[in-house]
Amino acid sequence: MNFGVDTGFYPLGSCTMKYNPKINEEIANMPAFLGLHPLQPETTTQGALAIYVAMDKALAAITGMKHFTFLPCAGAHGELTGLMLMREYHMSRGDTARTKVIVPDSAHGTNPASAAVCGLDIVVVKSKENGLVDVEDLKPLLGPDIAGIMMTNPNTLGLFERDIKEIAELVHACGGLLYYDGANMNPLLGMVRPGDMGFDIMHLNLHKTFSTPHGGGGPGSGPVGVSDKVVPFLHIPRVSGFHGNFGIILRAYAYILMLGRENIKMAGKLATLGANYIKESLKDCYKLPIPTVCKHEFVFDGLLEPNGVSTLDVAKRLLDYGFHAPTIYFPLLFHQAIMIEPTETESLETLDAFIAVMRRIAEEAKADPEMLHAAPHNTPIGRPDETTAARQPILKY
Repeated sequence: MNFGVDTGFYPLGSCTMKYNPKINEEIANMPAFLGLHPLQPETTTQGALAIYVAMDKALAAITGMKHFTFLPCAGAHGELTGLMLMREYHMSRGDTARTKVIVPDSAHGTNPASAAVCGLDIVVVKSKENGLVDVEDLKPLLGPDIAGIMMTNPNTLGLFERDIKEIAELVHACGGLLYYDGANMNPLLGMVRPGDMGFDIMHLNLHKTFSTPHGGGGPGSGPVGVSDKVVPFLHIPRVSGFHGNFGIILRAYAYILMLGRENIKMAGKLATLGANYIKESLKDCYKLPIPTVCKHEFVFDGLLEPNGVSTLDVAKRLLDYGFHAPTIYFPLLFHQAIMIEPTETESLETLDAFIAVMRRIAEEAKADPEMLHAAPHNTPIGRPDETTAARQPILKY
């Protein structure tokens, strides 16, 4: 059955499933934009190109980067592009020994995957008990073989890396670059800029931070921004007429114009407020491994009194109550992780309803754990065999 941000609460941590304003769709579907063809003479596409230029300036102002390329079609594609820029930067200086990228143990899985695809070796830096990067563990990893470090801030636990300036100084001192994974940019809008933290390269997920459609097979957009010293390595052209994502740029630009310089910071503030509201309302029945103020998302480590009930059971039971389940079993730092991100677009009534259901499930776990093991009960199908589906997929019938 179809379920989306228009029809219900979608608290997927790390994914920022925010509502997509319909004005974005109306603008992207204006006949003059829909009628564009990539083989038109440039003299007839100046309006579209002007929007790319304006978007470049807007994203640069929001992030503290110098310029952006709009060729990457998604976040992971942006990561690969950014890492290729990192390698080109070092290669241009004859620094061929820099073949390693540092990745925190709390990172998104795409980070080490993108580095591996780019031919780089991954070095893991550990987190401290408070969920932040361990600077003392980082120091001995730095050297002439380090191309850079991939981070997101706030990190995957929803915590702001307070030592980011020291981390930037250490990585730059050894000759490396800092890559910013823009998946968690939402809470920083109008408040803090990655460029000011010392990052040299970053990608943005327009579907996460700037309210363009999320999922559904695309098209997407993962623009990559760079600092002054990396600008010379940006490929030309910085836009593509054939990848079909101009409409996504239009939607994101409409969102930025709609909020404006003053109001865009409210998105991050409200997302942070909502996440902390849910966290504080449920910490007496769900285990909170890091009890500090979070940003846009946070992580529980299962039920405080599980009674044999797993995080998967909780997620399946949520479906019976009409809520999409949050992200589960990620990040890997906690065995029963429940990762919740409300975004700024959900009402107080929705958050209260979600809190009430989560509390009810905690009570059900005490009274009738077997019922939770068998959930969901009200959906068209019960639990599919997800392990077999993943290990032995039937790709066609």
